[in-house]
Amino acid sequence: MRVVVIGAGLGGLSAAAHLSRDGHQVTVVERDSIPGGRAGMIREAGFALDNGPTVLTMPNLLADAFEAAGADMADFVTINKVDPMYRAVYADGSTLMVRHGREAMTEEIRQFANSTEAESFGRFCDWLEKVYRAEMDNFIDTNFDSVLDLVKPWRAGLELVKLGGFGKLDKKVASFFSDQRLQQIFSFQSMYAGLAPYEALALYAVITYMDSVEGVYVPVGGMHQMAAGLAAAVTKAGVEFRYDTPVTRILRDGSGAVSGVELGGDERLAADAVVCNVDLPVAYRTLLGGVDAPRVARRGKYSPSCLLWVAGVKGTPPPEATHHNIHFGNDWGGSFKALISDGVRMPDPSILVTLHSLDDSSLAPEGCSSIYVLEPTPNLDGKIDWSKEGDRIADDLRSRVATLGYPTDVVVERMYDPLDWEALGMERGTPFALAHTFRQTGPFRPNNVDKRVPGLVFTGSSTLPGVGVPMVLVSGKLAAQRVDRYARDTAIVRW
Repeated sequence: MRVVVIGAGLGGLSAAAHLSRDGHQVTVVERDSIPGGRAGMIREAGFALDNGPTVLTMPNLLADAFEAAGADMADFVTINKVDPMYRAVYADGSTLMVRHGREAMTEEIRQFANSTEAESFGRFCDWLEKVYRAEMDNFIDTNFDSVLDLVKPWRAGLELVKLGGFGKLDKKVASFFSDQRLQQIFSFQSMYAGLAPYEALALYAVITYMDSVEGVYVPVGGMHQMAAGLAAAVTKAGVEFRYDTPVTRILRDGSGAVSGVELGGDERLAADAVVCNVDLPVAYRTLLGGVDAPRVARRGKYSPSCLLWVAGVKGTPPPEATHHNIHFGNDWGGSFKALISDGVRMPDPSILVTLHSLDDSSLAPEGCSSIYVLEPTPNLDGKIDWSKEGDRIADDLRSRVATLGYPTDVVVERMYDPLDWEALGMERGTPFALAHTFRQTGPFRPNNVDKRVPGLVFTGSSTLPGVGVPMVLVSGKLAAQRVDRYARDTAIVRW
């Protein structure tokens, strides 16, 4: 079967890997000059700056994509663990190192808080593992054809009920830890799903499991190397890549089924199926004239966005800094209310400062550093006029980073705010897609197929199973399964 994959993001690359294993003729068409999509990289003045995801968890899922392409991940990219995974700096001045491994983290909590909280960490990890086992195969790594599919894995659903998965995440975490600082470090991951801990269901602690139990990793050469390595493996498997080639339309035949794609407004590339890694609501609006996006994509609740500053700077970080540094602001609950409910900037923003060059000297010239700073912000549904206030907020963020002791003598930099994310093709100006409310998850999330457009399959964070590097890699595998099913249903002979 001839398959065109639109976009060489991690979802598109994962789909291409699995499709190549299944014997399809695959062409990946990418508008940029390099693979990666949101996992891009800026190379300038001797710096290599990641400008996409900065936390890699569940590297086994990345390895699965390489395996699908007939490759060993170790031949294309080296993955190292980050330890400590985070340095958490709290508003009261205290600092917690989040360590790899239960024993190391238990001892860290014992020194940071007390023995009772340390013992609770083991029980918390046990609970997280049970939540993960109940969810992964039954509700994450699976395609949904209807809401009724939720009933089929009823034993897993019952297990989630018993585990308290349908209660609120903040209360569940608080049932293990009385120290509010520990509650913060083990619940902030709900922000990856676009939700405050007090509004997220406890079942979303599966993200905390991937993060705090399975651990945080980083590829040598930066996060972009995930995509560069996978693209090389997929190319070796026989997939064709066409870079600097924007898709301007998804073509359909008289019955509405896909027949190929239009490139640059004039060239046509025939296909029996199309896998689309473009942000789903944007794809419907710009590539599928006459077909409305699903209602939830048009009117749903979108995740907060972020202000991202990536820079190559002169100087080195303070000695206490680690690879990932979380600086929590005051008023934890009030910050989420401002961000999500009120649509304004956090009054005392919490920020993530990542120092990729701290562990990889190849990413910056000698005596210099790469710095990656992320502040959660409202998306374009919020009340901030970024065209008027963006520069001021950006300057404020730079000043905050300097005050915290990080080097800020800029050699090269890029600043991304919600208007920039929108210009890059992300709905509502957020790189985090639809929020993972219960009614926007699983079969309630925009599906990766649309019966109105046979042969079209979506991949990426805006469809199943959702946001984050692990989920997007899974989405590529699920998309390939959909193409296989379509090939069987239409009896199209593979090449």
